[in-house]
Amino acid sequence: MAIIESNIRHRYSRSRASASDRERSRSWLICFAAVISVLLLLPFVGHTETTPDLVLRGTVEGKDNHTYRLISFTVPPGTARITLEVNYSGKEQHTVLDWGLFDPSGFRGWSGGNKSLFTVSASDATPSYLPGEIVPGLWKLLIAVPNIRPNTTSEFSANVYFSRSGVVAAEPGILPAVLKSAAGWYRGDLHSHTAHSDGSCESQSGKKVPCPLFLTAQTAARRGLDFLAITDHNTTSHFSEVRELQPFFDKLLLIPGREITTFQGHANLFGTTDFVDFRVTSDSVPAWNDLLRRLPSDGVVLSVNHPSRPTGEVCMGCGWHPDPEVDWRLIHVMEAVNSYDSATSSSGIGFWQSKLNEGFRITGIGGGDNHNALASIPGPGSVGYPTTVVWANTLSMRAILEGILTGHAFIDVTGSTNRVLEFTASSSARRAAMGDTLRLAASTPAMFQVRVQAAAGGNIEVIEDGGTIRPLQDPNVTQPDQSFSFHWTSDPGRHWFRINVRDNDGKLWLVGNPIYINFD
Repeated sequence: MAIIESNIRHRYSRSRASASDRERSRSWLICFAAVISVLLLLPFVGHTETTPDLVLRGTVEGKDNHTYRLISFTVPPGTARITLEVNYSGKEQHTVLDWGLFDPSGFRGWSGGNKSLFTVSASDATPSYLPGEIVPGLWKLLIAVPNIRPNTTSEFSANVYFSRSGVVAAEPGILPAVLKSAAGWYRGDLHSHTAHSDGSCESQSGKKVPCPLFLTAQTAARRGLDFLAITDHNTTSHFSEVRELQPFFDKLLLIPGREITTFQGHANLFGTTDFVDFRVTSDSVPAWNDLLRRLPSDGVVLSVNHPSRPTGEVCMGCGWHPDPEVDWRLIHVMEAVNSYDSATSSSGIGFWQSKLNEGFRITGIGGGDNHNALASIPGPGSVGYPTTVVWANTLSMRAILEGILTGHAFIDVTGSTNRVLEFTASSSARRAAMGDTLRLAASTPAMFQVRVQAAAGGNIEVIEDGGTIRPLQDPNVTQPDQSFSFHWTSDPGRHWFRINVRDNDGKLWLVGNPIYINFD
């Protein structure tokens, strides 16, 4: 017999229950479970990162060898993702259990005994399982018993997690990949395309064919990148492949994204696997503002892409010109440098800085915009050129996206493997790094400090409110690890400062994000 324990929580009834009420309920449930299977259908609220919504338990014995068993569980309305974590005892006695899944309409996958963790959603699924609509109702966990010895008993359990949306922050904590647990600077490319949209490369016989996603990941790994976002146009079809490849690329974090591609502009979206309707036109409802307002606010990042790129028959919508103009309070990230900028003289830095001067806090990032995983390196459109370097607490999707949103990042335009730019400001006991705000009363002194690594032969450029200032007596970088500092006295106004590093010919090496003074 299988026993189904429910950990689905009712937020209001639990908070109001007395200790004695809770104890009586617990005793009743234990007694009832000893007789028959129990499924407690309380209203669906969600789960913590580590607590399952349901626990399915049961036993198999020697007499169950070469049999199948179906364990039913109910999926509540509003569920967008189901994640199962399975385990059983007796492996040391050569007991083997295999696993599969059925939804109310039929088969959803079979992983046998090679996976103890699997997930399904409308957009993606663990390999061997099928993505598709999560229909509420009675689902069934399939258990097969290919081997169990006579007189042996095996106890099995399946932790079941329900997610209400495709937002990464809503996934159970056991699901997202954390490749490194240390805080540090992590280097990656936030813009790439594969066979799931218009990525192409030469086949074995030299023909131009859709380019497999695996090759893009392989190129990024060989480049030594820490993370790579796959941002195929409008689709979510690549998300399952990203989930398939992540265990193999255990040094490269793969971020499922998409490039929302409209006639009025392009924008990369990260942090959710839910479908987003991209059909925006000048006379449509919804317009861009409606699209932006529908996006979840927790952990989802939208980045305006190549805003100054020419648009027209060659690349419809590549430039950014929404009609009506967007509410810039809803946009927090912009692709200030795209790989093709140097070839088209269309850098987005000027556009980005104009929005900073209007009072919007927007993180500048870079994107390789790769469409050919086998393209020559370096070169326009090659993987990792430019590189976005993010300070994150861990090498995980949540931490990388959080680092981007907070502006703790800089752009390595030439895609080096080791250049570092750090920029801080301090006044009394207050301190700010790139992306932070420092509030200063009028006539208050502040000290700015710049540290660069692996940038010998370059020079420091200080930008204040979009214009170059020269507070450094000698801006030349001559050491492998070198620091600079300058003082500034505040006025009542709003300002922002950031740092570029250029070579002696004026070519950009590093582009820093702002420190904000007296921004809201």
